[in-house]
Amino acid sequence: MIPLVDAVIEHGLGARYGDLPQPARSAVQTFLLDSLGVGIAGAAHPLTPDVRRAAMGWGGPGPARIWGAPGSGVTPATAAFVNAFQIHCQEFDCVHEPAVVHPMATVLGAVMADVDAAPGPVTGEALCMALAVGVDLAAGLGVAARSPIKFFRPANAGLFGAVLALSRLRRFSHEQARDALGYALAFNAGTMQAHVEGKPALPLQIANAARCAVAAADLAGLGVPGPHDSLEGPFGYFRLFEDAADPSVLRGGLGQVWRIAEVSHKPFPTGRACQGGIELMLQLAPRIGAVSDIAQVRLMAPPLIERLVGRPWQAGMTSSYARLCFAYCGATALRFGRVGLDDFRPGRVVDEATGQLARRISVWTDDGVDPAAFTPQQAEIRLTSGEILTAATAALVGSPDKPLTALENEAKFRACAAFGFAGPSGALADALISGVSRIGTLRDCSVLSLLASGQEPTA
Repeated sequence: MIPLVDAVIEHGLGARYGDLPQPARSAVQTFLLDSLGVGIAGAAHPLTPDVRRAAMGWGGPGPARIWGAPGSGVTPATAAFVNAFQIHCQEFDCVHEPAVVHPMATVLGAVMADVDAAPGPVTGEALCMALAVGVDLAAGLGVAARSPIKFFRPANAGLFGAVLALSRLRRFSHEQARDALGYALAFNAGTMQAHVEGKPALPLQIANAARCAVAAADLAGLGVPGPHDSLEGPFGYFRLFEDAADPSVLRGGLGQVWRIAEVSHKPFPTGRACQGGIELMLQLAPRIGAVSDIAQVRLMAPPLIERLVGRPWQAGMTSSYARLCFAYCGATALRFGRVGLDDFRPGRVVDEATGQLARRISVWTDDGVDPAAFTPQQAEIRLTSGEILTAATAALVGSPDKPLTALENEAKFRACAAFGFAGPSGALADALISGVSRIGTLRDCSVLSLLASGQEPTA
């Protein structure tokens, strides 16, 4: 049996568009549009100007574009960093639930920067396959884990997926791809401490992973040798970043399970662990006369939910903290019947009326043992009258079992584009939707980057 890293490379470089089943092709198209949309929306995040300013100081002009920022081009490494940050900074990007990985943030951030810098046009088929194999590795590393998330897996696994995608786009040899994945290991970093504290280092870790993917590919492309046993070596990915793992799950899925078809939408701009509870709050809200009638709210969920979003509401908390606080998200859903991008503007998250309700909301752990489970979840609302309202869900909205419709996906994209461009964006949104809808026949995918930056094609 060949080493796992070689099996991964054979799949990543050798798979063909004809191998991609229709559900996977549709999923690539769906989540390409979704990720471009949330990346554009990220242009309006309050920290984005500072992130861009910092990244611009690391490199001069170049061929790549920053989304939501019409103007001169930047280096691919800079574009990868900024766009990956923008994709994830509002917690609105898609997620592979069993893997606990946001695969498109790092992979697409790096890939589109490479598309912009490519010496010739990159076709839609080439882009689709790069994304598909990149997601296969990023999510495959996650589903192979058998222990609770310890390091920040979306960045850790995402870096490997992005490097495999770039290796395919650049038509690397097997040896070059092995070197590039070696640098994915060498450059890997990302801590859950940022999650515990609710700090924006989370999307910045994803941004850094995308930038490091470009650096890894650049080095390997020039023949700089990297470590070769990057996955199963004594200091490889599995031994360093996971307490327990079964690498055979990754190996067995290669070419058999296209992980992009297992990815879930996010209908709300929050941590995925908040979203089942939000769904249940929206179900129960119409049965409540006034929020003042609510005495207590309890969400019973698997251990991962309490661990990720069971934090209390805090006066003066940041938007990054609030997106990972079910107490805030649940209170917002009960008060306003929605949870949207505007609900995480800095002034909104410290609203005291929402805080009063949030203090009555708590997350309780059920007896589940799966460290990556998001469901089942059950909500219980006890009213001041003594009446108890309950609702439950076995699958999250946006998951493969409860997917968004094509119209819902498009509506989310348009809302994100309007938010990110901060003004009329109908023509740009129409053009991006049209381009993605014909991705399989698109001759030059750089037009997607041009439109996402806010510019119309000149011809």
